[in-house]
Amino acid sequence: MIYIIDHQDSFTWNVVHQFSKFDKVYCSNYFEINKKKLDKSTTIVLSPGPGSPKDYPLTSKIYKKYKGKKKIIGICLGYQQILFNEKGKIIQQKNIFHGYQSKVKVTNDSKLFKKKKIYKVGRYHSLKLYEPYKSDNIKITMRCAKSNIPMAIEDQKNRVYGFQFHPESFLTENGQNIIKKILSS
Repeated sequence: MIYIIDHQDSFTWNVVHQFSKFDKVYCSNYFEINKKKLDKSTTIVLSPGPGSPKDYPLTSKIYKKYKGKKKIIGICLGYQQILFNEKGKIIQQKNIFHGYQSKVKVTNDSKLFKKKKIYKVGRYHSLKLYEPYKSDNIKITMRCAKSNIPMAIEDQKNRVYGFQFHPESFLTENGQNIIKKILSS
């Protein structure tokens, strides 16, 4: 079962719909976590949402508790939440991308996606990871082809994955295949 934590975002039900094509999904509001279902899940998805990672301390606790024990996937705010908990600094970016399609390029560090492949993705964010960023396990695996901003991460050891973009958005080409690759990894 996939447990989706809803950070009160309008995209969450699109995320639920996309993930339900692959497994049973249980979704709960950030303020109403069902601990029994969370324990039974095989995958935890941290949804998009407003604000910044520091606004969601319960998600940080859940991430720290299950990291390395369950597959964790973060989308937009969820991606930032992972990096925030891995000592990354999340900052305001110069340009805001809400409802914007851009190209991202897969880096040589990706184990799941073909190196140098280009994807068109839907972006809805005003925050980004500050660089330089160093981690023993987390690898930046996709970058914006134009600005070089980190757009995806993989931690193969702990089975943690994240996207700054929205794979469930209609602006993301092959978003379903991106999710399928992670779920089957």
